[in-house]
Amino acid sequence: MIQIEESWRNALSQEFEKDYFFKLTEFVRGEYRSHTCYPPGKEIFNAFNLCPIDKVKVVILGQDPYHGPGQAEGLCFSVKSGVALPPSLVNIFKEIKDDVGRVPEVITDGMGKKMYDGSLRRWAKQGVFLLNATLTVREHQPASHQRQGWETFTDAVIKKVSDECAHCVFILWGGPARSKAKLVDRSKHLILESVHPSPLSANRGGWFGNHHFSRCNEWLIEHGLTAVEW
Repeated sequence: MIQIEESWRNALSQEFEKDYFFKLTEFVRGEYRSHTCYPPGKEIFNAFNLCPIDKVKVVILGQDPYHGPGQAEGLCFSVKSGVALPPSLVNIFKEIKDDVGRVPEVITDGMGKKMYDGSLRRWAKQGVFLLNATLTVREHQPASHQRQGWETFTDAVIKKVSDECAHCVFILWGGPARSKAKLVDRSKHLILESVHPSPLSANRGGWFGNHHFSRCNEWLIEHGLTAVEW
């Protein structure tokens, strides 16, 4: 049985019975047996396990898990506490500071060095669903698990949230994420789109100053929901 939080297991039960998902499961098991893959097996569905479907109020879409040792923890853009911040997350935190004035918690790593905490578990526990389009990856090989069935599954997840949840904010950064807008019912959800926060995209313009974090909270408050403490 898929180790996934009960509300998601019930909501996605039909997907788990489809042929593509059986093939995907066999592929992923084979990859984890034969290669080093991320995130750790028990964390593949962390986005789901930390944010039950009835608690979802914000969806942020990523592409692949981080493919370096010790980084990925099953949440898009998030790294484990104590791991150096990837460039995209640095830019996300810069925009949050400029937009809403918040900075992440400062922690001390194993060497006594102070650093920002890059784990976004604190967001997930507030109802921010941090979903990657592909939930697994081979070490040092980005996109290595694409086109194996994950995208079919996560598209179904996005559609399920759109259909069953009310007044969510879908935050789509970069071309691949923005292509998912067609799965979202704009009549009841807010879609925020911009370029990707990676330095290559962000430094060309369109990332800094997008005010997605304050705009998201304004929508949530307007619809009687609690703002996210970014």
